[in-house]
Amino acid sequence: MNAKVDTAQQPAKAKLLELVDDILAHDGYGDIRVEVRILKRRQKEVILHCGKQYRYVIDCPGEQGATS
Repeated sequence: MNAKVDTAQQPAKAKLLELVDDILAHDGYGDIRVEVRILKRRQKEVILHCGKQYRYVIDCPGEQGATS
């Protein structure tokens, strides 16, 4: 992976890990949902749902030309 891509993804990854730690420390039920939407201009929107919504827009260079 490219270092620039890792840097762009870091805030979303850090928040997801923080939410997992919070859920595991919580004395009851917890729910986390992750939504990823493809945007224009080679970007993705990542939405983390856990009581609140945390939204991140991540640049994803090189993924637009990828084939399945």
